[in-house]
Amino acid sequence: MPRFTSEFIDPETTARYDLAGFGRPVGLGSRPALLVIDVQYRTTGTARVPFREAIEEFPTAVGEVAWDAVGNIVKLLEVFRRNDWPVLYPHVAPKMGFDGGALGAKVPAIMGIPARGYDFVEEVAPREGDVLLPKKHPSAFFGTPLASYLIQTGADSLVVAGCSTSGCVRSTVIDAFSYNYKVSVPSDAVYDRSSVIHDVNLFDLDQKYADVTPTDELIRALDALAR
Repeated sequence: MPRFTSEFIDPETTARYDLAGFGRPVGLGSRPALLVIDVQYRTTGTARVPFREAIEEFPTAVGEVAWDAVGNIVKLLEVFRRNDWPVLYPHVAPKMGFDGGALGAKVPAIMGIPARGYDFVEEVAPREGDVLLPKKHPSAFFGTPLASYLIQTGADSLVVAGCSTSGCVRSTVIDAFSYNYKVSVPSDAVYDRSSVIHDVNLFDLDQKYADVTPTDELIRALDALAR
């Protein structure tokens, strides 16, 4: 399995991780679950526009790169639903005044998102049988019944898609790793507001906590598993 690489990661950094023995692939389990994290209009915008236009609508929107990821999430959903594998939607519920806390202090703009921003993006919206997991914090595991749903559905591995690579995706992946799940991250089905931050976090996740591959490559592995 190819390693995740990026123009932002210098050869010396890669060499140091190689020398330490990081980055070995772990593969998929026998029954993967798909987590679609925070793919709401507040992170994409309601139209495919550049970043600086997107944040005029919602300050947390990412713009065009989000819509590129949405197209790949559509493909992943087709695979999971075709095979009757679990699909779960960890998502931020509308923020109330008492939800401010540390996040509200650090990113005040997140407290004023209009209600429309919390709607799921239509192209990848949940269907009957999917599991909805409202959350208040970055990790989809923190303060939610995610672990119990995974046990109930018999999932032994996770595919994590959505937003943001450096925030909710990363924290969820690390918690899943801590629960000893095998984790895969489709590199072009997650998104962030900075390509540098996106790539650096994917490199680090690939080295320590997950297998990071393009969506099409992951789908080939999923299809092979299904067969």
